Amino acid sequence: MTEEQKAVSAANAAAQSQSAASEAALEAMGYKQELKRAMSVPDMLVYGLIFMVPIAPFGIYGGVFGDSGGMPALVYLVGMIAMIFTAFSYATLSQAFPVSGSVYGYTSRGINKPVGFVTGWTMLLDYLLVPTLLYVVAAQAMSGIVPEVPALVWGILFVAINTFVNIRGIELTVIVNRVAVVLELLCLAVFVVMGALWIATDPLSNGFTLQPFYNPETFNPGLVMSAVSLGVLSFLGFDGIATLSEEAKDAKKGPSKAMVGSLLIVGFLFMLQTYIAGCLSPDGAVFADDPDNAFYLVAEIAGGKFLYVLCALATAIAWGIFNSLAAQTAISRILFAMSRDGNLPKALAKVHRKYQTPYVAAAFVGALSLILVIVFEQLGIDAISRLVNFGALTSFCVLHVTVVWHFFIKNRDGKVFTHLILPLLGFIIVGYTWISLDPASKTMGIIWVVVGIVYYFVLHKVMKKNVDLEV
Repeated sequence: MTEEQKAVSAANAAAQSQSAASEAALEAMGYKQELKRAMSVPDMLVYGLIFMVPIAPFGIYGGVFGDSGGMPALVYLVGMIAMIFTAFSYATLSQAFPVSGSVYGYTSRGINKPVGFVTGWTMLLDYLLVPTLLYVVAAQAMSGIVPEVPALVWGILFVAINTFVNIRGIELTVIVNRVAVVLELLCLAVFVVMGALWIATDPLSNGFTLQPFYNPETFNPGLVMSAVSLGVLSFLGFDGIATLSEEAKDAKKGPSKAMVGSLLIVGFLFMLQTYIAGCLSPDGAVFADDPDNAFYLVAEIAGGKFLYVLCALATAIAWGIFNSLAAQTAISRILFAMSRDGNLPKALAKVHRKYQTPYVAAAFVGALSLILVIVFEQLGIDAISRLVNFGALTSFCVLHVTVVWHFFIKNRDGKVFTHLILPLLGFIIVGYTWISLDPASKTMGIIWVVVGIVYYFVLHKVMKKNVDLEV
């Protein structure tokens, strides 16, 4: 046996050992291994990148630019810092509780079942509406390219493709994700190179400036944090990696590594592209009358109609297929976990015998996404984005509290920095962003939470259903 063959054999043995340890940890918490463990750390890293979409600012640039007073790059810098603290809390809890369900599973075991359910229910608002938002953005982008085809037709097509891939298996999802990352990064590279060349050489250019990060004429902390509440939407996805714990080869450390890594990479890419865009049109005049297509109009300055169409098409495919596929995968796993614990209809916990995927949950998410696209299309991108953020930001706040409660207060492990200071800083930053949400989003979000509390009360107090979790 050659040295290379020995190395491969050792790597395979290590992977099998990690999978066995992950399955043992899951069984220790009272569950049996049903989903297929096929996700390596690079696979989850790619999944996180796809969920966050390396070119996410393309679709919401107009709203972020306007709300931040022309400082879009600053929005993503602050957003990344805020999410880093949240990523650390996710990483800590994912190692302690390597189960599917993400924040629902963590708070159920870290605090108690009622808090876990309400947190998971709140997170559902985020994940149920994310595919809707993605399909609306993608449909609008495609309608701009092919106006003869109604946006609803594009939406139906995107939903059908993603539901099929999601049911077919996690391995097919992995393949699609890898192709998606390459295509999105190529598109981003074309924009950055063409944009930088125009800024550096064109007589009409104002040159490279720090204005996209800081403009003293418009800077206002409240204004920037309000924009961050919209920009944070682009970072919602690193947490989706936590939903794949039961499909990870190394459930203990794999998800945590992938979450932090994907967040740092995508944060840099967000700042890079919005900085170039901000230098191309510092005052935003080119898209003043059409903010929904802001980024594409900015791209047209540097690369003409070619770059406009390339960026619009990339947004449509990235949001409508690749990103929404990741979103549907995540929400189907959360529904699977909540159903398995008896908090949602049992059918959602059914696993396909051949593909080892929660196929009923996946089909349900696909059908619901189609309905929501039709219902919510008229609300607009910004309105849906802020409602999505309510669910995510609220859940993140509870997540930070869970770290402090479980490790520092309940178990008294004495780790002041990692289990008290870091989560408290994360709570403060995310909480301030939550306060900056508009009143309408808060009202609708709070109504959703109240409905969840009533549902849980009826389920467990009136109907007397109770499922004990192994904590």
